[in-house]
This record gives sequence, structure tokens and C-alpha cells, in this order.
Amino acid sequence: MTTREYNNCVDQHADGVYRFILKNLKDEHDAQDVVQDAFEKLWVNHKKLNPGKAKSYLFTTAYHTMIDHIRKNRHSGSIEDIPETSNETFRDYSDLKEILDEALAKLNEVQRSVVLLRDYEGYSYHEIGEITGLNESQVKVYLYRARVYLKNYIVSPEHVI
Repeated sequence: MTTREYNNCVDQHADGVYRFILKNLKDEHDAQDVVQDAFEKLWVNHKKLNPGKAKSYLFTTAYHTMIDHIRKNRHSGSIEDIPETSNETFRDYSDLKEILDEALAKLNEVQRSVVLLRDYEGYSYHEIGEITGLNESQVKVYLYRARVYLKNYIVSPEHVI
């Protein structure tokens, strides 16, 4: 991969990688750090890479960097991260996007990543498998289970009312 091809890769894929990571981490600064690390790793290995595989390499690297970031920061949460306990069973609004975001946040890391890659970014099962390190059958199972959970969460009256 030449420098020009690397720069084209940055231009073409930076927004998609950032959206994917931001949707998972929900923190702009952390997402920017993860994406920057992924592009740095791409640059370090750019001479060894085939330009046709750059997108897959980039998303795979970003995904694994994000997982490492989550694991590293899992135990260092702040008091603001602790959810408030409440006896309220209904809300004054029913914004579907917000409900969907809440449901996505409740999925485990792999399920959330698979849903975001497939339904938000439009990747094929094979591409998702390359990015996450799963085989196509596992991708389909995780996707199916995540969609069932999301459907049940969204249609549940206590989340919609």
C-alpha cells in the first residue's frame, strides 16, 4: 500500500470507522482515540498490506482496539456511570431512537458490534466475520439473538410508554 492509497483509505473510511466505534463506546474522545490508534496501526503496516484489504484490516483493528479499550476501562468507572435506581415504570415520552439506543446499550459487546456492522454499516456476514473474528454462522446467531432482544425490548410496554 502506497502513501497515496493510505490517504485514500483515510478519506474513504474514517467516518464509517468513527461512527461504528462511537456507537459502541458512546464517548467522542474515546472513539477518536480508538480510531486514531487503528489508523496508526494501519500506517505502521501499510507497506505489508494489500490496498484491497485495507478496509477490512482497518475495521478489524478498530474493533479489537475498542475491545481492548473497554476491557482496560471496565474497572475504572466513575460515580456518574452508576445507573440511578428508580421505581418509575413509565416515561412521559416514547422516542423510538432513544429506546433503540438504550436497547443497543444493553446488548453485550459482540452482539452490539454485529448489529451495528450489519444494520447500520451494511457489511456482509463474511465481512463482519473478518472484522470480529467470528465465522459466518456465529455472526448469524449473534445477529439473530440481538435482533430478537431488540424487538422484545422495543415492544415492551414499560419501555414505550
